Amino acid sequence: MELNKKINSYATSLEITNQDVKILLDELIEKNWQSDSRFTEQFIFSKKNKYGMRKVEHELKLRGIDDNLISEGLKSIKSDEFLLAKKIWSKKYSQLPESIEEKTKQIRFLQSRGIELNLILKILSGKPTEI
Repeated sequence: MELNKKINSYATSLEITNQDVKILLDELIEKNWQSDSRFTEQFIFSKKNKYGMRKVEHELKLRGIDDNLISEGLKSIKSDEFLLAKKIWSKKYSQLPESIEEKTKQIRFLQSRGIELNLILKILSGKPTEI
């Protein structure tokens, strides 16, 4: 989808038809030079240490990636979801919240990163969690 948009933005100035663009994209896919599955894998790898699974999933959907590819790709980090979320939290905060205001601030931060509430509460509980 993104590649189609980029090519189409230049296609009109180069007098290339939509049909020609479609043929080009089909050829790229056929030769495996463009792969949504490879893109999904690489995107997840590059974002997993900065964002939670919800945010990564949302970003992939915005880029027009198929839901099946997204769910397959996210399976690879599902088992590490808690550790990744805790790593995101520890980059920003060095200690557990001491007041309700600090706790809500940390919760909002983690939610903005696409981390699910149940994981946030586990992190902020301070209890060691079995993996």
